[in-house]
Amino acid sequence: MTPILLDTDPGIDDTMAIFYAMADPALELVGMTTVFGNVYTPDGTRNALALCELAGLDIPVAEGAHVPLVQPQHPPADFVHGKHGFGNAALPDPTRKADPRPAHQFIAETLAARPGEITIVAVGPLTNIALALQHHPEITKTAKKVVVMGGAVRTPGNVSAHAEANIWNDPHAAEIVFSADWHVTLVGLDVTERIQCTPEDFAPMLRTSPECGALMNDAAAFYFQFHIDTKGLNACFLHDPAAIICAQQPELFETVTAPITMRVDGEQAGRTVEDSAGKTPPVTICVEPDAAAIKARFLKHLRSGVLP
Repeated sequence: MTPILLDTDPGIDDTMAIFYAMADPALELVGMTTVFGNVYTPDGTRNALALCELAGLDIPVAEGAHVPLVQPQHPPADFVHGKHGFGNAALPDPTRKADPRPAHQFIAETLAARPGEITIVAVGPLTNIALALQHHPEITKTAKKVVVMGGAVRTPGNVSAHAEANIWNDPHAAEIVFSADWHVTLVGLDVTERIQCTPEDFAPMLRTSPECGALMNDAAAFYFQFHIDTKGLNACFLHDPAAIICAQQPELFETVTAPITMRVDGEQAGRTVEDSAGKTPPVTICVEPDAAAIKARFLKHLRSGVLP
């Protein structure tokens, strides 16, 4: 079993990833931390708690940073994920409260309780992870590894010609994470945009998991419409689920290893540069996915009926 701690800004593809993490019996979702990005952080915390209640999973959720480390906050991507992160779908307010610890403390204490066992999977801006490094530098030794959904190394960005959204939302945090002395894998647009699902892929979940399937299909409809409007594509990319699958089955991704040099300001803010001459520790950069195998694994567990 692969234990993961998920740092997330729960929008629609985060919901796909969270449901996948809950459904795959080979994964142990030990907790979640929330951050701004697709939604404001309090909305993300609410969404994470509500998804846990919907799925019947009692795990801790700790609220994290509300703003980037240095730069002004960009508005949430409500045109992609809807005002509150589920498109036009909605869930009741959760009855459980968030863990009282700030995300950076929760991350450090969770890793310390099981040193060398837990993989951090970060699928939002990296602010919480950077704060954890600043407040608790020992996490470079207690984390097994870090898998980041973010970046666009050999392909154009999705919020500018240079930048992917998660990194663009806090490039200074990304610089700290990529400069730390630990094992980081970058799962960026180089691979995630090659793994696509259609509305027909999600439809069977309505039969096998009626409650979670209804939310997934209703939320995904908004996401599909965004891709139709912007790309003429009646499909969506598996950004965040790919990061979790990479944490579990890295052999499904072809990689290269090089330091990442960050561009933190100006028109190239958020650019992730593969830099063989860089002075920071090397990062494992995913450059080619086994798209069919990754999609098959994702759909197998989403349709398995494990979720209600």
